[in-house]
Amino acid sequence: MSERVPADLLEIAEALMPGIPLDGARLARGGMHDVVLLPGVAAVRVSRRPSGAEALPRRTELLRVIGASGLPFAVPEPLTPVTMFGERAAVAVSWIDGAGLPEGQGDPAKIAELLRALRELPVTSEMRALLATPREHECVNSWAGILAGEVIPRFPGKWRDEGRRRLEEALALEPVPDCLVHGDLVGNNVHWAEDGTLAGVLDWDRAHLFDPAIDAAFMGWHGWDNLRRAVGGETYRRARVWERTFGVDHLVAVLELGGKPLTRVESYVEHIVAWLEEHADGDQPSLQA
Repeated sequence: MSERVPADLLEIAEALMPGIPLDGARLARGGMHDVVLLPGVAAVRVSRRPSGAEALPRRTELLRVIGASGLPFAVPEPLTPVTMFGERAAVAVSWIDGAGLPEGQGDPAKIAELLRALRELPVTSEMRALLATPREHECVNSWAGILAGEVIPRFPGKWRDEGRRRLEEALALEPVPDCLVHGDLVGNNVHWAEDGTLAGVLDWDRAHLFDPAIDAAFMGWHGWDNLRRAVGGETYRRARVWERTFGVDHLVAVLELGGKPLTRVESYVEHIVAWLEEHADGDQPSLQA
């Protein structure tokens, strides 16, 4: 949900987009950024923490590279250089029309088209240089090493054995070729036009190279029955396994580290345990195709 924009963020938006009326500006808050929405014109992304400011140039360059890759939908295009405002970094990107769908709704054929476009996109050397590659870091800080060594041991006793079992299930998946994974294909990150066509995909901050079934798991947002009709049985099975690995959203938080240590471990564990408790009622979709 958008909010009114504080004066300091309006000043940043005005500096980046001079002459653009700001009376209709709205604020959206993400995990790493505040976003000043200028409907029909641009979105101004402003980092909230030093880590976000440090990462914004790479993420902005990634938008440029992905936008030029030939995907059959719009990707936000950088309109300005990344600019520092004190300790905050900011950039304006192009506006993407359309809107997200409510949870549980979606056309399986359109879902399939989106997932296919990402899965089949050639990964260039330029793209690879900008993306985390989790499988290239088989060390103590690998995604599996972090979960096994730092996260699961901090679970409450009743969840530790189950946590190990779920991680083993994920590690037992047959390797597949790495593809471009968006890493957050939910809600308002996927914009659909009024006629049902895919308008564009926003927020590529969590993009990485890994199993394309990760993105399929995120598309479970549209309903797991819809996803089942959108993808093959094996992709559906893999998506369910990734989802069960403590929630695919939490999993991607480790995958995108690309071999770097996990910070704020206790908070991360707390969120995963809350997810496990919420999904402990046995109401999970079947893994069978």
